[in-house]
Amino acid sequence: MRTLEQILSLRTYVRGIRETRQGGKLIGFVPTMGALHEGHLSLIRKAKADCDVVIASIFVNPTQFGPKEDLAAYPRTFARDQQLCMEEGVDALFAPTVEEVYPSGFQTVVTVPEIAKTLEGEIRPGHFAGVATVVLKLLNIVLPDRLYLGQKDFQQALVVDRMMQDLNHPAELSLVPTVRAADGLALSSRNAYLSAGERRSATVLYGALQAARAVVEAGEMSAEVALEAMNQVITNEPLARPDYICIVNPATLNPVERVDEAASLAVLAVRIGTTRLIDNAILIPPGSATTRLRFMWP
Repeated sequence: MRTLEQILSLRTYVRGIRETRQGGKLIGFVPTMGALHEGHLSLIRKAKADCDVVIASIFVNPTQFGPKEDLAAYPRTFARDQQLCMEEGVDALFAPTVEEVYPSGFQTVVTVPEIAKTLEGEIRPGHFAGVATVVLKLLNIVLPDRLYLGQKDFQQALVVDRMMQDLNHPAELSLVPTVRAADGLALSSRNAYLSAGERRSATVLYGALQAARAVVEAGEMSAEVALEAMNQVITNEPLARPDYICIVNPATLNPVERVDEAASLAVLAVRIGTTRLIDNAILIPPGSATTRLRFMWP
């Protein structure tokens, strides 16, 4: 595995693949902020299964953190991450400095106003502008055939997909299902912030999603009833403080009143102690011919 820190070095590497490949080899790209866990590794494994060459990146992007967020405290475990990438068969790891990605005089910002204005966008102003800008930069540097993102960050994937469509980026986006611990907690780098007691309480997010699923699978189509089931689970956990609990259209993120026409998305953000966690689940009514987004589970 090659570890590259400079844009020019990575572009030279990719150019070599493009010029010498036989039979149209595909390049898959997995962008990360490091602190790798099984969720990230599932993206790498999917890329390995689909593509001939896999490039991963590790870059803690400062522009997607707000002034009161955890940029300085964000876990950085580069040596371990590098070893994991090597063990998973990553062909090249791009690990640039902040100065390499945002050189002196950098001014451009990419925004996706509509999809980014709600949910995470409302709680974290400017977050998705930072995400969209860095992902577009990375896509333009790596020039992959396929981009791999995780379902846990569903709104992020939707923002990136909209950006790629609007700006005619040729890469294909693949959304990979959320990887969970045995007790249902979605794997996240921020889980490392939880104390032992908070970690037990954090399963309340999955419990709320399961409550919504149970309501829908029992034949109840009212989003209000499913929301009430979610809220009840969260209310019963003393350490949980929700930022939002919603059931939305997965293509627009607009709230829905019923879940009987197509799949809906239950989504929530909850603070457990000082740690903020997000999660989501697709709600599919019994017997429904689900309308899936074009980048979901192709």
